[in-house]
Amino acid sequence: MDQNEILNTTGEEEGEEESTNKMEALLAEEGLTIDFPKRGEIRKGTIASVSDGQILVSVGAKSEGILAGKELDSIDDETVESWKVGDEIKVFVVTPEDSNGNLILSFNRALEEENWQTAEELLESNESFTSKIEGYNKGGLLVPLGTIRGFVPASQIGLGRRLTITGNSPDERYSEMVGEEIEVCVIEVDRDRRRLILSERAASSETRDSIKERVIDELEEGEIRTGRVTSLADFGAFVNINGADGLVHLSELSWEHINHPSEVLEVGQEIKVKVISIDEDRKRIGLSIRRLKDDPWEDQIEALTEGQLVEGKITRLTNFGAFARLLLDDVEGDLEGLIHISEISERRIEHPKEVLKEGEVVTLRIIKIEEDTHRIGLSMRRVDSPAYTDLDWKTLTNEFDVEDLSDELAEAKEKIEETSEELVEDAGDKVEETKAQAEDVVEEVVEEGEELVEEAGDKVEETKEQAEEVVEDVVEEAEEVVEDVTEETEDLVEDAGDKVEETKEQAEEVVEDVVEEAEELVEETLDKAEDAGEKVAETVEDVVDDAEELVEEVVEDVKAELEPEDDSEEEKAE
Repeated sequence: MDQNEILNTTGEEEGEEESTNKMEALLAEEGLTIDFPKRGEIRKGTIASVSDGQILVSVGAKSEGILAGKELDSIDDETVESWKVGDEIKVFVVTPEDSNGNLILSFNRALEEENWQTAEELLESNESFTSKIEGYNKGGLLVPLGTIRGFVPASQIGLGRRLTITGNSPDERYSEMVGEEIEVCVIEVDRDRRRLILSERAASSETRDSIKERVIDELEEGEIRTGRVTSLADFGAFVNINGADGLVHLSELSWEHINHPSEVLEVGQEIKVKVISIDEDRKRIGLSIRRLKDDPWEDQIEALTEGQLVEGKITRLTNFGAFARLLLDDVEGDLEGLIHISEISERRIEHPKEVLKEGEVVTLRIIKIEEDTHRIGLSMRRVDSPAYTDLDWKTLTNEFDVEDLSDELAEAKEKIEETSEELVEDAGDKVEETKAQAEDVVEEVVEEGEELVEEAGDKVEETKEQAEEVVEDVVEEAEEVVEDVTEETEDLVEDAGDKVEETKEQAEEVVEDVVEEAEELVEETLDKAEDAGEKVAETVEDVVDDAEELVEEVVEDVKAELEPEDDSEEEKAE
């Protein structure tokens, strides 16, 4: 609607009011009165007729008013269907007379006007009313008063409800409250801005202390409650129960060791807790999560005794000692004990890091088990202490059955004797086998030597024959040359004779060298064969000596183990 339309509408309304006022003045002069409806007035009317598209309501005017169009459509079907001719309803006068002379009425605006009047009355009286939360936005809760919607800012939400709020988004903070009943007071009414501000805090007289007192009165030690985690600290977690915070100490979060509550909890998480203590004077509530489960401590330490030797892994080093996690195969869960600084070493140390480091695995002796405080005392310096000799001996005898051990030793002795006999037999067989192999080697070496000698003789004969053939060939060639050149010169004949003699001497020297080399080769081969035979014999003797020494040592060890110890009391004390 633009400005001209507004001005026209305003002018029409003012004209209607002037004509109405004039009519009332004229009737008053004549002594007659008619109750003319006025704009914005709420009247009680009677339904005159009900038809599709409109409902006529008599409000005591010259004509009946009309509920039609969008106004009729905005009324819920259940209400319209329940109306019958003759029923009384309240209506709001929208227009006393439109351009067609009709009286325009509104049922919804009548209800709304009544609700605004109720809101103003509640504001003046400071009285509260109960409604239901029908929605929320980022700033707070939406609560209806009849047909108008009121708003409860987050700062005006009651303390008990506000203490249960967690999360960052509106959905996380308020979604679970929708549909819950709430008691509120009206603290602001602005019809023009259609603003209705409500407060749960104003309707509630409870304070944080009063809420906590009420919850403490309701709680009993040992009962299990559902709460929501509101904050986490190094020493534990705070859990809200019906508007009052209780503390779950770090030691009460789990039976296993944890360093910070964030390892098992997160803010806003809904959990079950057990009430373990109530301090009415200091208004403190002690809670526990681990006590919802059975304590595994008794089962874990059932197999442990003071004085027992165990393996432990160093987990933390402190100024007063070192913490170690026991490495036990037959125990479920983690068991941790303290090695006090005085129990780490025989010599004086200023800090455990002088001897230990985190992650190191060491042998420890259990020196103390405190069932009430769930503490285990450990020691490194007492691992070899003579004070625990009897206990260590008893532990060994408990772990091993002496009779069974004797039987096992007897069986072991028999097996050793059998093994010794087998070893002796095997050693003899191996000696014989080695001797036979040595003889085979000697025979092979001798045969190879003889073959080499034969081959050398053959080569000598062959070389001699070749030399003779060469000499003969040379002689023949020389004779032929001599015959051919006899006539030419005597000097050439003499030179040829010298060459023949020289060649003959060289051939003889070659033959002698070959024969000498063959003889040296035969002698060297025979020496090697004799050395090989001696080494084989020495090897056989060493093998036999080693086998006999091994057998004697095995037999002596077995006898030493089987002989009972007969130590005197003085020797034991030493």
